[in-house]
Amino acid sequence: MLLSFALILLIGFTLSGIFQKLRLPGLLGMLIAGVVLGPHALNLIDPSIMNASTDLREIALIVILARAGLSLDIKDLKRVGRPAVLMSFVPATFEIVGAVLLAPPLLGVTVIEAAIMGAMLAAVSPAIIVPKMLTLMEKGYGTQKSIPQLVMAGASADDIYAIVLFTSFIGVAKGESFSVSSLLNIPISILTGFAVGIGVGFVLVQVFRKIHMRDTVKILLILGISFLFVGFEDAITTVIPFSGLLAVMALSGTVLKMQEVVAKRISGKFSKVWVAAELILFVLVGAAVDIRYIYSAGLAAVLVILGALLFRAVGVYISLIKSGLTAKEALFCNIAYLPKATVQAAVGAIPLAAGIAGGNVILSVAVLSILFTAPLGAIGIDLTYQRLLKREKR
Repeated sequence: MLLSFALILLIGFTLSGIFQKLRLPGLLGMLIAGVVLGPHALNLIDPSIMNASTDLREIALIVILARAGLSLDIKDLKRVGRPAVLMSFVPATFEIVGAVLLAPPLLGVTVIEAAIMGAMLAAVSPAIIVPKMLTLMEKGYGTQKSIPQLVMAGASADDIYAIVLFTSFIGVAKGESFSVSSLLNIPISILTGFAVGIGVGFVLVQVFRKIHMRDTVKILLILGISFLFVGFEDAITTVIPFSGLLAVMALSGTVLKMQEVVAKRISGKFSKVWVAAELILFVLVGAAVDIRYIYSAGLAAVLVILGALLFRAVGVYISLIKSGLTAKEALFCNIAYLPKATVQAAVGAIPLAAGIAGGNVILSVAVLSILFTAPLGAIGIDLTYQRLLKREKR
């Protein structure tokens, strides 16, 4: 296991550095490192690490969402208002519709299999988007109109919507009936996630005020509670829909609201933790990619992904109507909403494991969507934000 971690660290950081020197996103190097080291290529990552891969990726995602909450001011979200709500489900809905229209004729799957594929594709990657938006906030790009906050908040809720629909469509494919009431789980899980996160955050701030402790201890407390939120999500969901990841953001956001100075200090330390968490996350995402399925998917799968992204773009523009954003700023929001990675790596193989006939095709599209959209979105954000967004004077 130690040898595997050594390879992950050394090769991951090396390729990340090389790609950054080439003016490409470092995460692309990390993804490639994972593909090369993973079980579907050189198989140099210990099986015990791969078995724990899902949990390790989830830990890394919690770190970045906690950091996002410490930077996401509620006043900014109130200023954004309606577009932030629409961005959490309208673009994803359009992408699912696009997949349902394009996948059956191009890939030969059924309509319900196309719906599963669309829901899988519709989830954007907070692991890519959130760090990029945090960087823009630190540099002051787009902050006057709260554009990074808009994209960050929408991307986080977008995943819940897509995953609920993905699970529902798989149930239909396995012969279960589709319950419209299951759609109510989406807003309920968002509300309960925020309510629990804010409540626990309020209590935690009182503890911080009454008991003197180092910032490092505060970080460990926030992470420990965040792990509880996500760890108990399945158990809580049997009683009431609940989003652990949104609770993590709400917890951190409450700390920011009530103790801004402390939140800023902790956020700086979280940035350092993210250096290691980012590497583990993207190398393990790359390791989960089985490149053999790329050949079986072919050009038709690429056309479905591109076509679905065009539908998504229409959804983004509709969400931003009367938002006050310029054409350039709306274009940037579209580019920022391109990357797919973590959800596709996590759920891409589920239809195949569930015995759904088009499972192999869905997995192939999942793999291609990661390899195609993750670098495209990351590179697109890096190359365009200075041209498309205004920098706030400080």
